Amino acid sequence: MAERGAHLTAASVYEDRPSIFEVVAQDSLMSAVRPALQHVAKVLAESNPGRYGFLWRWFDEIYALLDLQLQQHYLSTCSASFSENFYGLKRVVLRRRRGSELQGGPVTAGLSRRRHWKSLCLLVLVPYLRTKLEKLIARLREEDDYSIHPPSSSWKRFYKAFLAAYPFANLAWEGWFLAQQLSYILGKARHHSPLLRLAGVQLVRLTTEDVRALEEKASAAIRGCSQPAGSLKQQAQSALQKFLGALAFSLSTGLSVGVFFLQFLEWWYSSENQESIKSLTALPTPPPPVHLDHGADSPLLPRLKSVCPLCRKVRTNDTALATSGFVFCYRCAYGYVRHHQRCPITGYATELQHLVKLYAPEK
Repeated sequence: MAERGAHLTAASVYEDRPSIFEVVAQDSLMSAVRPALQHVAKVLAESNPGRYGFLWRWFDEIYALLDLQLQQHYLSTCSASFSENFYGLKRVVLRRRRGSELQGGPVTAGLSRRRHWKSLCLLVLVPYLRTKLEKLIARLREEDDYSIHPPSSSWKRFYKAFLAAYPFANLAWEGWFLAQQLSYILGKARHHSPLLRLAGVQLVRLTTEDVRALEEKASAAIRGCSQPAGSLKQQAQSALQKFLGALAFSLSTGLSVGVFFLQFLEWWYSSENQESIKSLTALPTPPPPVHLDHGADSPLLPRLKSVCPLCRKVRTNDTALATSGFVFCYRCAYGYVRHHQRCPITGYATELQHLVKLYAPEK
C-alpha cells in the first residue's frame, strides 16, 4: 500500500513529472495575483476617480493585456507560463511512437507555432471569457430579481433557461477539472488540467541543461543589446523587441518579488479577516466630500431630502450607495452604477453589490 501511495508525495513513475502539489500551487499563483491587483486598482480609483477611475472600469481588459504580454514572453523564452516557470516547470510536446514518448527540444527552442498559440489562448483568453461570463450572469440575476429590463415574451424562455442552466454547466466544468486531477494523482493521466490536454502539451521539471541554456540565452541577449543594428527597419524591430522584452521582464520580476506579498493581501482582505478588522478598527463617520460642503446651494444635491439627485423626482424604492451614503431611486442608482461604476455625487468607485435598499418602518 505504501508503494502505491508514494506518488502522492514524490514524483510519479516518470522522474521528471511534477507532483500534484507543484502543479496545483502553480495554478493557484495567478489566481492569487488577480484579486490583489484588482484591490490596488480599486484603491487608486477611490483615491482619485478622475485620474485612475479607468483602471477600475477597464480592469479586466487591462489585466488581460498585461497577462497576454507576460505569458507570451515566457512561452517564447522558457516554454512555460509565468507561474509554471516560477515553480521550475516547462511545457513539452509528447509524441507516441510504439509506446514510447519523445520529448521536444531544449527549453530555449520554445514550442511549435501551433501549440504556442493554443497555449497562449488557453492561458489568457479562457480566464478572461469566464470572468466576463460570471459578471454577465450576476448582472442578469440582479435584473431578474428586481424586474429591471424584463425580457420580452419571445426571449423570456431562453433568458430563464440560460440562468437556470449556468450552475449545472459550471458544475460540469469544475467536475471536469477535479476528475482530471484525480486521474493525475492516481497515475492514470499525464495532464492535471484539461487545458493542458487541449493544448497538446505536458508539464515536466526543468533539468540542469535547461537552466544552463536559459542562463546562456540571457547572457547572449545582454551581449546583443550592446551591438549596433543595421538598417533603420532592423533598428525599429530591435527597439520594439527590446521594449516588449523589458516590459515582460519588469512584470515578471515585479510579480516574482511581490508574489508572497500579494498572497498576504489576498488573506488580509478575505471576508473572514475583514470581520475581525472591522470590529477592531471601528471609526466614526467621515465628513462629506469637500466639493459638497455648500449646504442647500450645491447644484449636485436637491433641496428636498426626499428627492432623488438623479431624476429630481420624489424617490421610489429608496436605495443607498454603501460607498458614499447618498440615497437614490433604485432604478436610477442601478442604471448609473452599471454604466459608470462610480457614485454620481462623489465619484467614488462603486459596484452593483454596493447598492443597499432602504426599508422605511410601517406607520
